[in-house]
Amino acid sequence: MKLSINTTDLNQHAPRSPRVRLGGFVHLPRLIDKARASKDGQLGVYIYGPESLLDMTFFEFTGIDPEAFLEYVARGEGDFAILQWVLSKSQTPLLPHQIESWSRWLENLPGLSLEARAWFAEFASSQTPPRSDISTLFEYLDLDDYLRFGGKA
Repeated sequence: MKLSINTTDLNQHAPRSPRVRLGGFVHLPRLIDKARASKDGQLGVYIYGPESLLDMTFFEFTGIDPEAFLEYVARGEGDFAILQWVLSKSQTPLLPHQIESWSRWLENLPGLSLEARAWFAEFASSQTPPRSDISTLFEYLDLDDYLRFGGKA
């Protein structure tokens, strides 16, 4: 069975790392993977849209409605077309330096809430051996994705 490039089954593998950039945006390729999986009913344990603080941080930055994004992704367009759509639908024009600053901020954030930060710290210390190298949201997500599909930490 040949899968379309626009089909993503997150029961079988993780979405792209939040570090992967598209048009300078961190998380956008991961968000696209989650939107594709959501439309196909193949999100697995992942969440999309309003239930995800990370997704909502992207949508708040761009001013794009999560449902409008999902509807556009469901059309089957490639990543570059989705990027062009995001740039055209952003509530305010986003300059490259604004996207870069936002991406660097998000990439180095220890968590999107105090509860998340506390949970990440507990998770890192519960690993054997304890993982003092896990201090940002993206480090946690990369490790969690790896462990979820059979990797050993």
